[in-house]
Amino acid sequence: MIKGFARYVDMDMLHGSLWDKIIVFSLPLAFTTLLQQFFNSADVIVLGYYIGDEAMAAVGNNIPIIGLIVTLFTGLSLGANVVVARYIGMGSPEEANKAVHTALMLAIVSGLFMTVAGELCVSFLISLLGVPPEVAAPAKNYLRIYLLGTPFLGIFNFEAALFRSKGNTATPLKALFFASILNVTGNIIAVDVLSMKEGGVAVATVLANLFCAGYLFYRLTKEESLLKVSLKKLKLPEKGKAKAIIYIGVPAGVQGMVFSLSNLVIQSAINSLGAEVMAASAIAFTIESFIYSFVNSFGLAATTCISQNYGALNLQRCRKIFRVALGIDFVFSLAIVIPVLVFAAPLVSLFTSSQTVIALTVIRVWFVVCPQPFTVLMEIASSAMRGYGYSLPPAIVTLIGVCGQRLIWVYTVFPAHHDFGTLMATYPISWFITTLLLVWLYIGHQKIISKVKS
Repeated sequence: MIKGFARYVDMDMLHGSLWDKIIVFSLPLAFTTLLQQFFNSADVIVLGYYIGDEAMAAVGNNIPIIGLIVTLFTGLSLGANVVVARYIGMGSPEEANKAVHTALMLAIVSGLFMTVAGELCVSFLISLLGVPPEVAAPAKNYLRIYLLGTPFLGIFNFEAALFRSKGNTATPLKALFFASILNVTGNIIAVDVLSMKEGGVAVATVLANLFCAGYLFYRLTKEESLLKVSLKKLKLPEKGKAKAIIYIGVPAGVQGMVFSLSNLVIQSAINSLGAEVMAASAIAFTIESFIYSFVNSFGLAATTCISQNYGALNLQRCRKIFRVALGIDFVFSLAIVIPVLVFAAPLVSLFTSSQTVIALTVIRVWFVVCPQPFTVLMEIASSAMRGYGYSLPPAIVTLIGVCGQRLIWVYTVFPAHHDFGTLMATYPISWFITTLLLVWLYIGHQKIISKVKS
């Protein structure tokens, strides 16, 4: 039996000031997400430096597919985060511990499923993206090897979500920090010493994901808290808790996948513009991922804080969390976006020496990075609703606002004006539409829970 519940909460989200807790929670999480994105960025950078633009484009074409996988696992694991955090708020550590073991079993099952499904669909996905023949073979090779590490990726995301549920974002960051060093070192050895090209960097990434999952699992077995994992308790998922995790996690995963699916469609359109545009987009995506890591981290902080406080039935504090997270996220996003826009060209030159690629990358940066501070409202509103356990409606709204708009744009406006700027304009337009819809949904949801409480 788990005793002394209070000492198991790493960060007291139920009492006291919020702004400092949200910042302390969010910054390690932002760097964790950033390092996870850096895995693939490192592959792109090393191949671009040692091999050339074609090798970089081959891996870059896989970024939307990998993004789809990562966002799916991130969304699914969010269900575990919310459920465990809610039990913490309710003061039920034994139930939280049962949810921990259920979450890990779901991670293993979903990871294996994604590996098998992904391997069967490699050729279809590469064909769907319209990857040029000269880079199709290395793109397939990279993706097939990368998918072998999908179970480790899924397990790591669930483990990180479990630590996050009680306010610990530092341990997953530590794991990814050392894994990133392993990944970069492995990339350089594979390409420069062993001449393995894209296959070598994929192997290095798989090993890095294995390290992350293994390290966090070891830490969970050594925990003296409600997160403690016992191999004896790892059995078939408990039906009720599995259902709760899936109910929240699947819509959240779908919402993330909507963004990735729309990026797949856009990537196909990008490929029609040539190898230089493809390389430019791969570089820009790396920069955009850096910024989104911070924007998203404050949203996840809001989700966890609201989950705990909603479990404690403190609706007033939940609403305060929304306001505080929104304000902090906006300030942080401005602080990052402004320097990136001012120094865009020098920043891009770190990735390539091609002046054409640099110019094209800067165009995308202005279209995609400039609106980021205004997407904060979209992110926090969606994250807050997930914290309440209200996960499906935001996913549907995102499907309409993001995927719907971008599909229409790519197949109507872009063919009539076949240039890079026109294609990139779909990003700010889709964000504007989705933000309006999510804010409307959030206001309606708040009215509903107010009536229920009264």
